[in-house]
Amino acid sequence: MISLQSLSDIIEQRKNRLIDINDKIWGYCETRYEEYQSSALLAAALEEEGFQVAKCAGGIATAFVGSYGSGKPIIGILGEFDALSGLSQKAGVSAKEALVEGGNGHGCGHNVLGTGSLAAAIAIRHYMEQNHLSGTIRFYGCPAEEGGSGKAHMVKAGLFDDVDAALTWHPWDENLAYHARMLATCQVYFKFKGTSTHASFSPHLGRSALDAVELMNVGANYLREHIIPDARLHYAITNAGGFSPNVVQAEAEVLYKIRAPKVQQVRDILDRVCDIARGAALMSGTQMEMQFDSASADLIPNITLSSLMHEQFTKVGAETYTPEELDFARAIQATYSSEEMKRVHAGNGKVLSDKINPYSVEPDFLHASTDVGDVSWMVPTGQIYVTTCAYGTPVHSWQMVAQGKSSVAHKGLLLAGKVMAASAIEMMQNPELIEKAKAEHKQQLEGEVYVSLLPAEAKPAPIRRA
Repeated sequence: MISLQSLSDIIEQRKNRLIDINDKIWGYCETRYEEYQSSALLAAALEEEGFQVAKCAGGIATAFVGSYGSGKPIIGILGEFDALSGLSQKAGVSAKEALVEGGNGHGCGHNVLGTGSLAAAIAIRHYMEQNHLSGTIRFYGCPAEEGGSGKAHMVKAGLFDDVDAALTWHPWDENLAYHARMLATCQVYFKFKGTSTHASFSPHLGRSALDAVELMNVGANYLREHIIPDARLHYAITNAGGFSPNVVQAEAEVLYKIRAPKVQQVRDILDRVCDIARGAALMSGTQMEMQFDSASADLIPNITLSSLMHEQFTKVGAETYTPEELDFARAIQATYSSEEMKRVHAGNGKVLSDKINPYSVEPDFLHASTDVGDVSWMVPTGQIYVTTCAYGTPVHSWQMVAQGKSSVAHKGLLLAGKVMAASAIEMMQNPELIEKAKAEHKQQLEGEVYVSLLPAEAKPAPIRRA
C-alpha cells in the first residue's frame, strides 16, 4: 500500500527548491545540445539528493543519468530541458513581448517537464529509503527533444538496454494518462552547390543553387499528393544564397522534415525526396550534398502503464486554482486566434482544467512526433499530461512561454512528480505489473525489431544558424 501522503510530503518539502530550478531553466532557455546550464543544474540537484550522476551520458555533452539504488526493477524517469529558438517572451504577460529580440523561449514547457520529472525521481528515492524498497531509480537527463533526437542517440548508445519500465509526462492544458501513437520523423539537409556569376552580364555561365532548392520544393509539392494521408512533409530554406539578386547564387540549402506513422514509411518517403533532390540538381546543373540531421521513431503505447498512471492520477487528484490564476488564464485566452478559440468553445469555455479526463483503453493517434518514441521501442513507457497552462494554449507559442513560470505551471510540475512517483512505487511493490507491461510491449511490437532511423554517421549537433 503506497502512502501518497509520504510521497507528497517529500515533494512539498522541496517545493521552493523545485520552483527555483524550474524558473532558472526557463531563464536559461537553451536550445538543443547547448543546454549546459540547465543540464548542470538538474544534475547538481540529483547529487544533492544522493544520486550517483554519470555526465556526458552516451558521449553527449548535455545528457546525464542519475541513479539511486541497486538491482531490479530498474525504472527510468525521463526529463527534458531544451527550449525553442525565436520564442523569447516575458513571463506573466498576456501580450506578445519578447524578453530578448530573436531569443529563445520554452514554448513546449520543457523547463516544467524536466523539473517535474526531477521531483518524481527525488520522491521515489527517499520513499525507497524510508520503506526499504529494493530496485533502481534512474533519472534520464534527455537533451534536444526539439528536433535533435536526444533520446534516439541515448538509445543508440545503449543507455536503456537494462531498463524495465520508463515513465514521463508533458506539460499540457488538460490532465490525462496518455497512450497515443505518434509519428516517426526525420530531418535532412539538402545543400546545393552551383556556379556564381554576374546575373546580367554572363547569366549563361552561372548555375544557380537557389534554382535547385526551388525546383526541389516544387517536386516535393507534387509528391505530397502521392504519399499516405497521415504523412507530413515540411521544409525550411536555411540558406537562400545571399542578398544580391544580380549574382547567381552558388550555394543554397533546404532542410526537410518527414513524418509518417511508421519508421519504414519515413524511410520510403525519404528515398523519394532524395530522388527529387537529385533531379533538381540535374535540372539546374548543380551538385547536391545530403546531411542527415535527426530522427525519432513512432511512439508505442502501453495500456498497462497508462492505466496504472491514470489510477494513481485519480488517487492523487487534480489541482484547484485561485481567482488570480483564472484571471491570468482568461487574459491568455483573449489572445487566441478565432481558430484557436474553437477548442475553448468546444470545451464549454473551460479556463483551467481542474478535472482528470476519463481513461480510454483505445489508443489515440496524434499527428506529432517525439523522441520518447525511441525509448518506447526499447522498454514499456507510460506518460501523463498535466495542466500547466490555460486551456487551449497552443504549443510552441509565446503564450506557452509566458506561462512557464506561473503558479499554474508550478502546481503542474509538483502534481506530475507525485503521480509519476506513485506509479513507480506501485511497480516496485507489485513487480507483476512490470511483467504485464513487458508482455504487452512485446505484443504491441508485433514481431518488429527496433532499428534506429539515425544512420551510423549521424552525430548530436546544435541548431545550425546562418
